[in-house]
Amino acid sequence: MNASQGSLPPGPRPAEDAGPAALVAALEDAPSALWFVAGPDSRTVWANARARALGPTPHDLPVVGGRPVADVVAQVLRTGRPEVLSGVLAGDGPSVTVAVRPLASGSDPGAVLVLESGADEYAARGAAGDADDVVGEAQHSLLPPSLPLLPDVRLSGSYHPASSRRAAGGDWYDAVPLGHGRLALVIGDAVGHGVPAAGAMSRLRGAMRSSALRDPAPAAVMAALDDFAVQMEDVQGASVFYVVLDAATGSLTYATAGHPPPLLVHADGATAYLPVTARPPLGTVHGAATPVATARLEPGATLVLYSDGAVTASGPPPSAGLSRLTAVARDTLADPDALDGDAVAGLAASIADRLLTAAGRPDDVAVLVAHRRARSVEPLRLDLLAVPASLPAVRRRLGAWLTGLGMGEQDRVGVMVAVGEACANAAEHAYRDAEPGPMQVTAAVDVDGVLTVTVRDEGTWRPPDRDPGDRGRGLLIMRQLVDGMVVRGEHGTTVTLRTRLRQTPDEEPEHPVGGAGASVVVDREGGSPVVRAGGDVDMVAAEQLRIRLLEASHGGTVRVELDLTAVTLFSSAAVRVVLAVAAIAEAEGWRLVVHAPDGGVTRHILEVSGLQRLVELR
Repeated sequence: MNASQGSLPPGPRPAEDAGPAALVAALEDAPSALWFVAGPDSRTVWANARARALGPTPHDLPVVGGRPVADVVAQVLRTGRPEVLSGVLAGDGPSVTVAVRPLASGSDPGAVLVLESGADEYAARGAAGDADDVVGEAQHSLLPPSLPLLPDVRLSGSYHPASSRRAAGGDWYDAVPLGHGRLALVIGDAVGHGVPAAGAMSRLRGAMRSSALRDPAPAAVMAALDDFAVQMEDVQGASVFYVVLDAATGSLTYATAGHPPPLLVHADGATAYLPVTARPPLGTVHGAATPVATARLEPGATLVLYSDGAVTASGPPPSAGLSRLTAVARDTLADPDALDGDAVAGLAASIADRLLTAAGRPDDVAVLVAHRRARSVEPLRLDLLAVPASLPAVRRRLGAWLTGLGMGEQDRVGVMVAVGEACANAAEHAYRDAEPGPMQVTAAVDVDGVLTVTVRDEGTWRPPDRDPGDRGRGLLIMRQLVDGMVVRGEHGTTVTLRTRLRQTPDEEPEHPVGGAGASVVVDREGGSPVVRAGGDVDMVAAEQLRIRLLEASHGGTVRVELDLTAVTLFSSAAVRVVLAVAAIAEAEGWRLVVHAPDGGVTRHILEVSGLQRLVELR
C-alpha cells in the first residue's frame, strides 16, 4: 500500500492476486473501524465499511475523551510515536478506544487508526438524528421569538441545548412587558428531557405569562404556578426564578422556587448573587410559602439569570461552576464594546459560549441578561428645510440615534425608510409653488419601548390621487413598515409613526406556502375602490389582502370597501387583517365597509369575532 492510492475512493481496492484481495476484503468487513492516512495533511488513503459509516476521514470524529482525533493523528504523523485514546465519542456517543500508530507509506509519513467498541452504536445514532433535530427545533420554537426593547434596560437571551439530545431538557426564559416601564423576567427548568420536557416548558411558560398579566406580584405568580403544577404532573418539580424589574428606578422584586439566584454585576465590576430564601420546586409542597425579596439594579449594572446547566457546564463541584460563571460574566461585561449599541443583544450568547468546555455541555444552558443603561436616551429633534438635500442628514442622524437604542438592523432600516418617505413627501408636496419652508423631525421612546417619530411641515396638505402611484404609494410603504401611522392635515401636515421596539433573532423565519386557491383584486370602477377577495383566504392570501387594502386606501388615508362574497375560507389571519385595517380607518376618520352574505360562513366568522362593531357589514 502506498500514498498513490490516495487518488482512489475509500473502500476495497482491486488486487492482482488472491492474497492481497482476500486481505482487503477481510479488512473491509472487520468489526473495528479502520482508516489509513498519509501525508502532512492527513489525507485518507483507505477506509473500511465501519469507518465510512462514521465518516470518510478521521477528521469526521470530533472528540474522543476530550481530545480532537484530528489533532492526535497530526501529532502521530509529526512525531512517529503511537497514541491511544479512550473515552466518550463526540461528547454524547459510545465509549470507544482509538489507537493511532505510525505506518510507513512511501516517502510520506503515514498512520493507521483503529476505533474499537461501540462504533456501530455511533453509526446507528445517525438514524436518530432526525428525532434529535425535532427536539432541538421544538425547544427553540417555544422560546420567545423576540424580547422587549426598552430605553433604559437592554435584554439579551440565549439557549444552548445539551451536547447530548438525550440530556436536552426544558430550560427556558421569558420577558413580559407589564406596562409603565415594568418587566417580568423569568428563567426556569422543566423536569425531564426531550420533547416531553419541551412540552412541559411550553405549558409552564404560558401559565406564567397568563398569571403575570393578571397579577405580576412574585407571590401571586408563584402561587398560581404552584396550583398549575399540582394539576399537571409533568410540570411538578420544575424550578423557576421570577423577578419584576422597574426599568425607570431599577427596583427588583423577586422570588424563587428551587432555582439558583441570579448574578448581579455592578457598574464597577463587583459581583454578588442575589440573596434568596430557599423554597421547594413548583407543585412539590402544597401551600408552600413564597418569600419575596427586593434589590436594586443601579445604572450601569447587569443582572444575569441562568439555568442549572450554566453551573454544571464546568463540572463538579457546584461552587466551582458558580465561580466560573462569575468570572465569565465579569470578564464579558468588562469589554467596553459589549455594552455598545446593538452588541448588547449578544451578551447572553457570549456568556453561554464561554462556559463551554472541551467536554461539551452536560445539560442545557439558558441565560437571560438585563442591563440597565448608565444614561437614559435623550429624544431626537431635527429642524430642517423641507428640500431633498435635507434627507441625507435625516438618515444619518436618525440612523445613529436608532442604533444607540439597540434596534436590530432590519427594524432600524424599516423605520428609516418609513421616515424617509414622510420627509420626501414633505419636501416634494408641502411647499409646492412656494419657497421651501421648515420641516421638523422628532423621535422619542416611552418607558414601555414604543417609538414615536413625527415629521411635521407648515405647508399645505394635498390629498392623494386615486392613482396609487402618487402620494398614496409612500403612505402605503409607511403603513407596511411600522405598527401604526396617523396623518393630520391641519395647519400643515404632521405624520406620526409608531412602532414597538423589540429585539428579534438573527434567523429569518421560513415563509409559509399557500394562497394558491385565493384571488385578491382591486376594483376602481365605482366611486370608492373595492377590494374583492375570493376562494380560500389562508395565511398567505391574508397577507395579499392586507397589501391590497392598504394600496387601495392609499395607506389608509381614503375610504375603501371590502367584498368577501366569493370567499370560501376565511382564516384567523384574514380576520386580523380586517381588524388592523378597520383600526387604521377609525384613526383616519372613516369606516371600513365589508360585504359578506347573510347566513354565510364568512359573515358568521366576522360576527363571532366581534368585527361588526368596527366595520359596516353589508
